[in-house]
Order: sequence, then C-alpha cells, then structure tokens
Amino acid sequence: MTDIVDKKTRSRMMSGIRGKNTRPEMVLRRALHARGLRYRIHVREIPGRPDIVLPKYRAVVFVQGCFWHRHKGCRFATTPATRTDFWQAKFAANVERDRAAREALSSLGWRVAIVWECALRKSDQAEAAADQVHDWLRTGNKFLELAV
Repeated sequence: MTDIVDKKTRSRMMSGIRGKNTRPEMVLRRALHARGLRYRIHVREIPGRPDIVLPKYRAVVFVQGCFWHRHKGCRFATTPATRTDFWQAKFAANVERDRAAREALSSLGWRVAIVWECALRKSDQAEAAADQVHDWLRTGNKFLELAV
C-alpha cells in the first residue's frame, strides 16, 4: 500500500512532530513546578536523556507518547496501515531503546517514573498524575508507571 500524500508533504508533516517540550510534557512540568518541585530538563549526560530530572530525589521522569513508545493496551498505540514493516521496526527500536535506558538508569542508582501521554490528556488527569509523581518521590520506590 502506498502513502496517501506525496513525499514532500509527508516530510513536512513528520518534521512537525516534536521530540521534546511536547504538550503532555509541559503540562506535567507545570503541575510539578506548582507543587514546589524543581528539576532540570533533557539532561544529555543522563542515559535516555530524561524529560524531567529531579536530582534532589535522584529520580527521572519520562513522559512517553503512547503511539511512539507503544503503550500496551492503549487505544492511542495504533499502527499505521501503510508501510507496516517500517513502522513495526521503528516501534521495536523505540521500545528497546527505552528498556536499555531504564536499565542503565537503574544500574546507576536513579529512580525512574514513566508517565504515559494518555494519563495527561485531561487537566484533572494531569493534576492527579502530578500528585502521584510527587507522592512517589517521597517514597523509596524505584519505579513508577502512570497510565489511564
């Protein structure tokens, strides 16, 4: 099956997809900041270049898109009908890269939280997610995953 738009249009569309400072990420950052948490963003020296780094708690937060990072069972984790082999390989590489980053962070003593995009879609969900991350930071738990 061929693409429904020409190559130039597809390229323009794909270049508009952000890798950082996405809407879900900004929503969570604002909510965490409102709770008095201070953090760094996109630290290159830390494996996986986490979206939010909380050095005081030795914790990182990844805000992951359900589509790109393959949130299991999520209605937003669809696979395009065209070029399915390409997309499956791309998604598999993303999932593997995420796993490797989590393992590297754990081995370095970092605590890891994953907040899925679907958990931040509505403002009340975003506030609840920020509360859960805030509570998690005060516990000694190594891992947190938030989804709808």
